[in-house]
Amino acid sequence: MSKLVRETVVPAPVESVWRVLADFGNISAWVPLVGHSCLLSEQTSGPGTVRRVQIARQALVERVTEWDEPRTLTYSIEGLPPMVGTATNRWRLDPAGAVTEVNLTTEIVTGPNPAKRIVAAKALERMAIASDAMLAGLAAVVTTEEER
Repeated sequence: MSKLVRETVVPAPVESVWRVLADFGNISAWVPLVGHSCLLSEQTSGPGTVRRVQIARQALVERVTEWDEPRTLTYSIEGLPPMVGTATNRWRLDPAGAVTEVNLTTEIVTGPNPAKRIVAAKALERMAIASDAMLAGLAAVVTTEEER
Protein backbone atom coordinates (compact mmCIF):
# COMPACT_ATOMS: atom_id res chain seq x y z
CA MET A 1 0.00 0.00 0.00
CA SER A 2 1.18 3.51 -0.82
CA LYS A 3 0.05 6.31 1.46
CA LEU A 4 0.11 10.11 1.48
CA VAL A 5 -0.93 12.30 4.42
CA ARG A 6 -1.53 16.05 4.29
CA GLU A 7 -2.79 18.29 7.11
CA THR A 8 -3.89 21.84 7.73
CA VAL A 9 -5.66 23.90 10.37
CA VAL A 10 -8.83 25.74 9.42
CA PRO A 11 -9.76 28.71 11.64
CA ALA A 12 -13.40 27.64 11.99
CA PRO A 13 -15.49 25.20 13.99
CA VAL A 14 -15.72 21.60 12.79
CA GLU A 15 -19.39 22.03 11.77
CA SER A 16 -18.45 24.77 9.29
CA VAL A 17 -15.73 22.63 7.74
CA TRP A 18 -18.02 19.61 7.58
CA ARG A 19 -20.76 21.64 5.86
CA VAL A 20 -18.42 22.26 2.90
CA LEU A 21 -17.16 18.66 2.71
CA ALA A 22 -20.69 17.27 3.05
CA ASP A 23 -21.84 19.18 -0.04
CA PHE A 24 -20.28 16.26 -1.89
CA GLY A 25 -21.28 17.17 -5.43
CA ASN A 26 -19.98 20.73 -5.16
CA ILE A 27 -16.22 20.20 -4.83
CA SER A 28 -15.63 22.25 -7.99
CA ALA A 29 -16.77 25.34 -6.05
CA TRP A 30 -13.73 25.22 -3.78
CA VAL A 31 -11.00 23.24 -5.58
CA PRO A 32 -9.53 25.21 -8.51
CA LEU A 33 -8.13 22.04 -10.15
CA VAL A 34 -11.65 20.64 -10.52
CA GLY A 35 -13.28 22.00 -13.65
CA HIS A 36 -16.65 20.38 -13.00
CA SER A 37 -18.30 18.17 -10.40
CA CYS A 38 -21.78 16.74 -9.97
CA LEU A 39 -23.61 14.02 -8.11
CA LEU A 40 -24.26 10.81 -10.04
CA SER A 41 -26.51 9.36 -7.35
CA GLU A 42 -29.92 10.50 -6.15
CA GLN A 43 -28.47 10.11 -2.68
CA THR A 44 -26.78 13.33 -1.51
CA SER A 45 -25.11 12.17 1.71
CA GLY A 46 -23.84 9.10 3.46
CA PRO A 47 -22.24 5.90 2.19
CA GLY A 48 -23.26 5.18 -1.38
CA THR A 49 -23.25 8.82 -2.51
CA VAL A 50 -21.44 9.12 -5.85
CA ARG A 51 -20.00 12.12 -7.67
CA ARG A 52 -18.20 12.73 -10.95
CA VAL A 53 -15.15 14.99 -10.89
CA GLN A 54 -13.54 16.45 -14.01
CA ILE A 55 -9.87 17.45 -13.74
CA ALA A 56 -8.56 18.66 -17.10
CA ARG A 57 -9.28 15.75 -19.46
CA GLN A 58 -9.58 13.14 -16.71
CA ALA A 59 -12.97 12.12 -15.32
CA LEU A 60 -13.05 10.43 -11.94
CA VAL A 61 -15.92 8.76 -10.09
CA GLU A 62 -15.82 9.03 -6.30
CA ARG A 63 -17.98 6.82 -4.06
CA VAL A 64 -18.51 7.54 -0.37
CA THR A 65 -17.63 4.53 1.77
CA GLU A 66 -17.61 6.18 5.22
CA TRP A 67 -19.65 9.14 6.46
CA ASP A 68 -19.33 9.90 10.17
CA GLU A 69 -20.75 13.41 10.53
CA PRO A 70 -19.01 15.75 11.37
CA ARG A 71 -15.68 13.94 11.71
CA THR A 72 -14.89 11.53 8.87
CA LEU A 73 -15.56 11.31 5.13
CA THR A 74 -13.97 8.53 3.07
CA TYR A 75 -14.43 7.82 -0.62
CA SER A 76 -12.92 5.61 -3.31
CA ILE A 77 -11.53 7.24 -6.45
CA GLU A 78 -12.14 5.37 -9.72
CA GLY A 79 -10.90 6.32 -13.17
CA LEU A 80 -7.18 6.47 -12.47
CA PRO A 81 -4.88 4.70 -14.93
CA PRO A 82 -5.37 0.91 -14.78
CA MET A 83 -1.87 0.31 -13.43
CA VAL A 84 -2.71 2.57 -10.47
CA GLY A 85 -6.12 1.05 -9.81
CA THR A 86 -8.36 2.56 -7.17
CA ALA A 87 -7.32 5.09 -4.57
CA THR A 88 -9.07 6.19 -1.40
CA ASN A 89 -9.26 9.64 0.20
CA ARG A 90 -10.09 9.89 3.90
CA TRP A 91 -10.86 13.26 5.47
CA ARG A 92 -10.64 13.46 9.27
CA LEU A 93 -11.75 16.59 11.11
CA ASP A 94 -10.61 17.13 14.68
CA PRO A 95 -12.05 20.07 16.63
CA ALA A 96 -9.45 22.00 18.60
CA GLY A 97 -11.24 24.89 20.26
CA ALA A 98 -12.11 27.56 17.71
CA VAL A 99 -10.17 25.82 14.92
CA THR A 100 -10.40 22.48 13.13
CA GLU A 101 -7.44 20.26 12.38
CA VAL A 102 -7.97 18.66 8.98
CA ASN A 103 -6.18 15.49 7.92
CA LEU A 104 -6.42 14.16 4.35
CA THR A 105 -5.01 10.67 3.79
CA THR A 106 -4.75 9.15 0.32
CA GLU A 107 -4.06 5.44 -0.08
CA ILE A 108 -3.48 3.24 -3.10
CA VAL A 109 -3.55 -0.54 -2.62
CA THR A 110 -0.66 -1.88 -4.65
CA GLY A 111 -0.25 -5.48 -3.60
CA PRO A 112 3.07 -7.29 -4.12
CA ASN A 113 3.62 -6.17 -7.73
CA PRO A 114 6.85 -4.06 -7.72
CA ALA A 115 5.94 -2.25 -10.95
CA LYS A 116 2.55 -1.32 -9.52
CA ARG A 117 4.22 0.06 -6.38
CA ILE A 118 6.46 2.29 -8.51
CA VAL A 119 3.48 3.54 -10.53
CA ALA A 120 1.49 4.14 -7.33
CA ALA A 121 4.35 6.16 -5.84
CA LYS A 122 4.41 8.36 -8.97
CA ALA A 123 0.63 8.69 -8.85
CA LEU A 124 0.84 9.78 -5.21
CA GLU A 125 3.28 12.53 -6.20
CA ARG A 126 0.60 13.96 -8.51
CA MET A 127 -2.14 13.35 -5.96
CA ALA A 128 -0.12 15.33 -3.39
CA ILE A 129 -0.64 18.41 -5.56
CA ALA A 130 -4.38 17.73 -5.62
CA SER A 131 -4.45 17.15 -1.85
CA ASP A 132 -2.67 20.44 -1.19
CA ALA A 133 -5.13 22.24 -3.51
CA MET A 134 -8.11 20.63 -1.78
CA LEU A 135 -6.87 21.59 1.68
CA ALA A 136 -6.11 25.16 0.61
CA GLY A 137 -9.45 25.50 -1.15
CA LEU A 138 -11.34 24.09 1.83
CA ALA A 139 -9.59 26.46 4.23
CA ALA A 140 -10.22 29.46 1.95
CA VAL A 141 -13.93 28.83 1.39
CA VAL A 142 -14.64 28.02 5.06
CA THR A 143 -12.71 31.08 6.23
CA THR A 144 -14.60 33.30 3.78
CA GLU A 145 -17.94 31.90 4.92
CA GLU A 146 -17.00 32.42 8.58
CA GLU A 147 -16.12 36.06 7.93
CA ARG A 148 -19.59 36.81 6.54
